[in-house]
Amino acid sequence: MDIGLLSVSMNVYSTQRIANEAKNLGHYIEWVDHTKCSVKIGNGQPQVFFREENIIDAFDAIIPRIGTKVTRHGAAVVKQFEMNEVFSSAHSQGISKARNKVKALQFMANKGIPIPDTLFSIDPDNIEQQIELLGGTPLIIKLQEGTHGLGVVLAETKKSAKSIIDTFYKMDTSILLQEFIEESNGEDIRAFVVGDKVVASMKRSSGNDEFRSNVHRGGSTEAVQLTKKEETMALNAAKYIGLGVAGVDLIRSKKGPLLIEVNASPGLQGIEAATGVNIAKEIVRFVERNCRKKRK
Repeated sequence: MDIGLLSVSMNVYSTQRIANEAKNLGHYIEWVDHTKCSVKIGNGQPQVFFREENIIDAFDAIIPRIGTKVTRHGAAVVKQFEMNEVFSSAHSQGISKARNKVKALQFMANKGIPIPDTLFSIDPDNIEQQIELLGGTPLIIKLQEGTHGLGVVLAETKKSAKSIIDTFYKMDTSILLQEFIEESNGEDIRAFVVGDKVVASMKRSSGNDEFRSNVHRGGSTEAVQLTKKEETMALNAAKYIGLGVAGVDLIRSKKGPLLIEVNASPGLQGIEAATGVNIAKEIVRFVERNCRKKRK
């Protein structure tokens, strides 16, 4: 196959791993910086220009690795390829839906997937009532566009929560408030979904004096066995969002597993190291199985 690997850099671990595994399996794979692509819309065939070259017919399949800051543009590039019947490991709508935390959680809750109690507001005049609606403090304050644990704050007192929320509102920054699950002990689970199976799962634990369990924040990782319910939740979440490849984050609570987030471009480094699973190869094999069905 000829595969387009959409990523801002070839120096990223996950991008390198996918490229290497594709080559090992005998495929041609080309790195395309989607931020350098232009989408041309009009009559006739959809077009994507990478600098001066129209690459819409260059690939049998694409593997998007779209960063948070360029979600809208990256999804538009992916959509053009989809309109030309090029298979994508992550659907354009799935990428957009996963990146909007409020919409994603609304969608999951509507589908019956349990999530922590979450509140979204833009009203700076009733912050105290917003806090009380979540049962008071401590509570989690999240930027809607945050990633790798950035933009996630634990407010332990009502005074600090009011101050932080008020500051974000005054900065016209979109946030959401979420109940703090104390019994999770700073741990969460990343389930890595490829196609119709969870290929690997790890538990992430926070570092000293840190409640966020993200590896990028100094957390530790280890392989973990999912319960049947957790596995089903992860598979359904990826399916409902519309992602063939997804990182699904869960926490264990007294109420059972709760879904925290679905990541459209999950990193490979931490989970491959923790589990020993060749996830990059699983992704390429997934593209192989589906590309032949989609491409004419």
